[in-house]
Amino acid sequence: MAKRLPAQSKLNSVVNIIGEALDSEVCSIYLLREGVLELFATRGLAQEAVHVTTLALGEGLVGTIAANVETLNLDEAASHPDFAYRPETGEEKYHSFAGVPIIRRERAVGVLAVQHAAARKYADVEIEALQTVAMVLSELIANADLIDAAGGGSTRPQSTAAVRVPGFKIVEGMAAGVAVYHQPRITIEHTVAEDTDAERHRVYAAFDKMREQIDRMASQAEFGVGGEHDEVLAMYKMFAYDEGWSRRINEAIDSGLTAEAAIERVQQRTRMRMREIDDPLLRDRMHDLEDLSNRLIRIVSGQLGTAAQMGLRQDSILIAKNLGPAELLEYDRRRLKGVVLEEGSLTAHVTIVARAMGVPILGRVKDVRKLIAEGDPLLLDVTEESLFIRPTTAMDEAFEAKLALSQKRRAAFASLKGELPVTADGHRVTVMVNAGLRDDIAALDLTGADGIGLFRTEFQFLVSATMPQREAQRRLYKDVLDSAGERPVTFRTVDIGGDKALPYLNHDDMGEEENPAMGWRALRLALEREGLMKAQARALIEASAGKVLNVMFPMVSEPWEFDEAQAIFEAQRTWLAARGRKLPTEIRYGAMLEVPALAEVLDILLPKIDFLSIGTNDLTQFLFAADRAHPKLALRYDWLSPSILRFLKRVTVQAQAAGVQVAVCGEMGGRPLEAMALIGLGIDRLSITPAAVGPVKAMVRSLNRDKLMVHMDAALAHPVGSLRESLSGWAAEHSVELA
Repeated sequence: MAKRLPAQSKLNSVVNIIGEALDSEVCSIYLLREGVLELFATRGLAQEAVHVTTLALGEGLVGTIAANVETLNLDEAASHPDFAYRPETGEEKYHSFAGVPIIRRERAVGVLAVQHAAARKYADVEIEALQTVAMVLSELIANADLIDAAGGGSTRPQSTAAVRVPGFKIVEGMAAGVAVYHQPRITIEHTVAEDTDAERHRVYAAFDKMREQIDRMASQAEFGVGGEHDEVLAMYKMFAYDEGWSRRINEAIDSGLTAEAAIERVQQRTRMRMREIDDPLLRDRMHDLEDLSNRLIRIVSGQLGTAAQMGLRQDSILIAKNLGPAELLEYDRRRLKGVVLEEGSLTAHVTIVARAMGVPILGRVKDVRKLIAEGDPLLLDVTEESLFIRPTTAMDEAFEAKLALSQKRRAAFASLKGELPVTADGHRVTVMVNAGLRDDIAALDLTGADGIGLFRTEFQFLVSATMPQREAQRRLYKDVLDSAGERPVTFRTVDIGGDKALPYLNHDDMGEEENPAMGWRALRLALEREGLMKAQARALIEASAGKVLNVMFPMVSEPWEFDEAQAIFEAQRTWLAARGRKLPTEIRYGAMLEVPALAEVLDILLPKIDFLSIGTNDLTQFLFAADRAHPKLALRYDWLSPSILRFLKRVTVQAQAAGVQVAVCGEMGGRPLEAMALIGLGIDRLSITPAAVGPVKAMVRSLNRDKLMVHMDAALAHPVGSLRESLSGWAAEHSVELA
């Protein structure tokens, strides 16, 4: 690197050094020029192919590495689906292949690849060596102008027209403001260290400053104490103080990198490992480490900080690839109106903090840097999963009208919080809320709900880095019961597994599940991991001392599963009683009907249970054999289909005849028209999202239940397709309020 040689000569030397060090017959460097990857230097391939062989981004193994900014390590290159043979290179005799991207300003500008005649995978230490060399090479080739100029930043998009882009609903709400990019690009100018001791001291100082920032931020969070966001910040601090992370950075400095390059080197390795992780929850936890890495590089380099540190001057909508929870907390909540993420998920830590802050988030918005310039006016409507960029006057007016109507409706619904959900003909409907976070309990007072019909206990498990201890579980459950006061709370035992896998639970024995929603999850998993269920049972029983404990088991498929789960709870109650512990005044046991098979054995199950909750989300997809997350199937099957409604009617009649209370908990009950249909089936207990309580209460109070039930019986006797049109017409004719 230090020699006064032309860049091409340096690259020629580099491929020979690497090939010899790794005992690889082939080492090649491809660089991005004029939009294609050009073979720039090689040891082992035909020299006449240099500057002749090219691959498009995404073409062949080299193109795939550059397009995906990922590492490949193959013992048989030709078996990979993206393999592309180039006869002019003479590479047909080589079997093994490994390649790493050469990264500059977050994009791949080239690929460093090695090949070997024998079929073997390269060792992790060899791959890490290649990644470190690739980082050093990025500086050389950028300084020598060997690659296309890097674009990026928040430059003005080619189009300035108004545009609507879709996204994914993460935290509901509406917001208007100007576009502000969360983070300017962090440019690392020098990768090779002159004094490793000095670089190490710079990293130590940066770590101290970063940890001080995190500690201060955690202590100054404004939205109260005791919520799940506290657990999120505690885990975030755990990452900040992780010795393994700092050790890996020091090891990178020992290899000759500057402090900035060492942090980036470890960060790249983390990103590449994230790509190999199928578990979405574990990937979300890795985003916290990405956030901390960015913060550490900014501190050590003295470069400009985030938009939060520079201050928001007006109402703003923040744009980022992803956010860590601490980064969100740095923003002025008076100016920050919403967040748009290129990635983002419902289980990410930032989601929990944003919900506590009341900041709407729209996620999975693609190509934002190509569409949005800094300062562009934006309208964010998370409810409709939409972002409007540079809106027209008509868009502005429609948005303002919807926002005003939404605020007016919220005010009207808020005024109903003291009113009971009683139908016009005097029938009392119980309207409860679904919850999963300690902060959600505030919704009881805000909405005037009758209680919590479904408390999802798995949320505590999802936001924790390790299995929550029994005492931590007990404290959460006691806090929830104390906050609810006299209002009932129904705890659902953990529904984990499937698409809610936990990184700290070993699932290696199961392999990858093709249908996780129908896989090893919920009660099935809990009965196998009996220690998990015993700890939760004892925590719930201890937390409910002196009160009624309502507990229900998810995903019950057969009565014997309910029997086993109840036996675990009863054994824990006996154990606690023998030690003189104070117990609940009563334990009421319930089952969730989500698996259609359970409906065929209700005569066996009903005498054993105190209540039945119908989980319409899973039940619908199982009845229709339709994945509810599949975009082509999402709107194909209607909740107001005769098949669903007849099924629910049959279950309700049978349960009520046995004297068992029936409730519906799920999205279906939170939609006024669908909730009206459920009431028409004879279901008078609903557990729904807090935001739906007002609209459903208003519907209930404008409804004549007896007339509706007559209409429903007639409609279900001779249905013609979905009952949606029929029920909408009936509601309009009878002045039922459907907000």
